[in-house]
Amino acid sequence: MRALLGKKAFLVLLFGTLLLLPFGANKYYVFAANLVMLYIILALGLNLLIGFAGQLAFANAAMYGIGAYGTGLLMKHFALPYWLSAPAGVVIAMAAGTLLALPALRLSGIYLALTTLAFAQFTFWVMTHWTSVTFGAGGFVPPPIDFAPLPINQEQGIYYLSWVAALLLYIVAKNAMESPIGRAFVAIRDRDVAAQSLGVDLFRYKALAFAMSGFYAGVAGALYCGMLGFVGPESFDLLQMVMHKGAVVLGGMGSVLGAVIGGTLLTVILELVKEFKFSIEIAFGGLLMLFVLFQPTGLVVFVKRWLPGWEERLHHAEDDGAERAPVAADGESRPQTQAGD
Repeated sequence: MRALLGKKAFLVLLFGTLLLLPFGANKYYVFAANLVMLYIILALGLNLLIGFAGQLAFANAAMYGIGAYGTGLLMKHFALPYWLSAPAGVVIAMAAGTLLALPALRLSGIYLALTTLAFAQFTFWVMTHWTSVTFGAGGFVPPPIDFAPLPINQEQGIYYLSWVAALLLYIVAKNAMESPIGRAFVAIRDRDVAAQSLGVDLFRYKALAFAMSGFYAGVAGALYCGMLGFVGPESFDLLQMVMHKGAVVLGGMGSVLGAVIGGTLLTVILELVKEFKFSIEIAFGGLLMLFVLFQPTGLVVFVKRWLPGWEERLHHAEDDGAERAPVAADGESRPQTQAGD
């Protein structure tokens, strides 16, 4: 029963369904499933920065847009193939994200949030008004992507590329947060002065958190460029940032599994809102209000409370031996029991 209800079964079911879905679903459901994978990637990257490292930043939509614009513009202006443009777009987004670590050394809380929000709004302004480069508010259509010699079209190729990226980036995030990197992130989140006194290099780990978040958002942006076949500034505005935050809050901050749940749930809610003709702003505002009031720790904590096999640790079991109590992703120590207790 533990194996059937545990997190491994959930992940196998989710990624197995996403893998097989194109063989029996229409184009609309394939597109929605591709969005699920992109929002999983975005929620994972943002959760590393906010949930684990505790850096209240509002620039994730800007990094997402930089990844998409960087990829698309390199293809459009320089006729570079997607396989060169996409990695370059990801690197540009990661570099921009890393630069945001500089104000994070001096600022925190609401001041860091306002600084990163100003950066996001400046990025959106550039996308909209630098017409000679970004094609302005009308956006642009990048050249088609060639998947030869594979016998698949662009839609199929980007879908499975997104599947591989989402799975690999989940594994990277999980292993990173179970390593000393994750413990350093949580130490900075809980009390950065105390963490520094214990030898944690604040600049190194804050820069790493912003770089990882920018990398994840850049990957999602590069995939979005190929999936939609169009890049425009309206896809990376403040509402997009709210949706990324919503995915993290819904799933659970400081939880890798929570990011997967939140990214999946966010896309389902988006499609339901479209189906029932609700306003996206009203729907997300009401939903976030409900979660903040009644389930502020996200769905993953609720799931952990009622289902076995959903524990998340901040270390590998072999790191500490049997004598030390494991530390869960929510920062609480869990006492170990002896066999037979």
